[in-house]
Parts: sequence; structure tokens; C-alpha cells
Amino acid sequence: MPRPRTTSDADILAATGRAIGAHGPGRLTLAHVGAEAGVSPATLSQRFGSKRGLLLAFAADAAANAAAPYRSARAAHDSPLAALHAVADESARLMSTPEELANHLGMLQLDLSDPEFRIHAAAHTQAVDAALRELLAEAVAKGELPAGTDVPRLARAVKVTSDGSLLRWALTGEGDPAGLLHDDLDHLLRRTS
Repeated sequence: MPRPRTTSDADILAATGRAIGAHGPGRLTLAHVGAEAGVSPATLSQRFGSKRGLLLAFAADAAANAAAPYRSARAAHDSPLAALHAVADESARLMSTPEELANHLGMLQLDLSDPEFRIHAAAHTQAVDAALRELLAEAVAKGELPAGTDVPRLARAVKVTSDGSLLRWALTGEGDPAGLLHDDLDHLLRRTS
């Protein structure tokens, strides 16, 4: 009879995200993830087959849960735009140093160069786009954004602004990433109003 799992796959995948932030996917080892998750590399091999299998599981999980921060933020805030800012805060919090952002961007290289990873990246992008469109459409309905706002176009601009703001912070090292992200989003949304 197999022994019960003491560390869930969800906990391991969360640990994988932290280990990617610390090491990047190229330098990442099962030992890094194991140390972060409190399991042996052999356990990771048994569950995921290989480092590639673990990274693919991480990518699939990220895609499956891409809209979760938007739903959580919306449940916690009366204002759709306040929820949008809460998601931005969370994104900025997850990237505490330029090196950590660079390590996470290593996953983008896999996403762009490997068809198996690209499937998950596309699903992630579609889920985030849908979540943003939903928040912004609700902001229009509540009068936080003007009637007639091109919601799909604005959702795309919000995502481009968010990603670009964090990348610019990493490149310049200037300011607080959450503050810069707030300022850039506020500027974009004011131009829309």
C-alpha cells in the first residue's frame, strides 16, 4: 500500500514557482524545488517524471489558475478598478528584485520556444485577458469607466502596461514596483476616462 502524500502537488507547484524565482528554469534543479517544498528530489521524480515534467505541470497549473487572483480581488473589493489595482499589487509583490523577475522571464523563453509550454502560455494569456475584460466591463457598468469604452482594447493595454511597468522597473531599478505599476495604470485609465 502506498504511503499517503504529506505534501500536495499544489504545495509542490507553489514551491516550484518560488524556486523558479530564485534560480530561473534553466538553472533550476529538482533539489532546489525539493528543498523549497520539503520533499526529496526522488519524490519529485516519482510524481512528475523529470524537471521538464515538473515545469510543464507548473505551466499547466499557472494557466488553470490564471484568473484566480482577479476573482479573489473582485470578491474583496466593491470597486472593479480597486480590484484591478489589488491584482497589480500582488503581481508587484511577487517580483521583489530585478533578478527574480529575470528568473521568471526565463519561463517566457520556454513558452516561446517549446510548443508544449506554448499551449499553457496561450491558455494563461487567454484566461488573464478574459478576467481583465470582465473587470473592465464591470467598471464600465458601474460608471468607473465611460460608456462606450473599448473593453477588449483597454484590457490588452492594461496587460501591456502592467508587464511593461514591471520590466522597466527591473531594468532601471528606480522606485517601488507596486507604486510604479499603480501610477502607470492610473495614467492609462485616466486617459480612457
